[in-house]
Amino acid sequence: MTTLDYATYIASLPRVLAGAAVLFRDGEGRVLLVEPNYRDGWALPGGTVESDAGESPRQGARRETLEEIGLDIEPGRLLAVDWVIGTGRPPLVAYLYDGGVLPAERIAAIRLQEEELLSWRFVADDELAAHLPGALGRRVSAALDVVRSGAGAAELENGVPVA
Repeated sequence: MTTLDYATYIASLPRVLAGAAVLFRDGEGRVLLVEPNYRDGWALPGGTVESDAGESPRQGARRETLEEIGLDIEPGRLLAVDWVIGTGRPPLVAYLYDGGVLPAERIAAIRLQEEELLSWRFVADDELAAHLPGALGRRVSAALDVVRSGAGAAELENGVPVA
């Protein structure tokens, strides 16, 4: 296969998006959520992995956390990976990393990226479904189960555990 044939082959392959986020908690076990200004609802600190620039999901999660909330924290272990089918876009592989429990001084240091975010808050488990509907809410719930149980990362499809 020539270089041109290989390039044509690569260009013909299906496209998949990659996203990465970090699950931060406070001392009460509540989850840190951010409110984007470009869509309705809440999210976790995170975003699109810049794979064209050679960025890994872990690096993307760290970069997005720094950009969005001003905290430069190395993500902990992988809690969940989710294959999410969407309409009007390619499938998304969403990586969710453990950010651990933030001490008071880190919480006080949160600074929002005003170009993308309106606000942030900590949300208790029993309020998560109201703030994070659909696959994201199920992904966060599965990740919290992993944190509590100490089990390995959850493999999900649209937020639902597989295997």
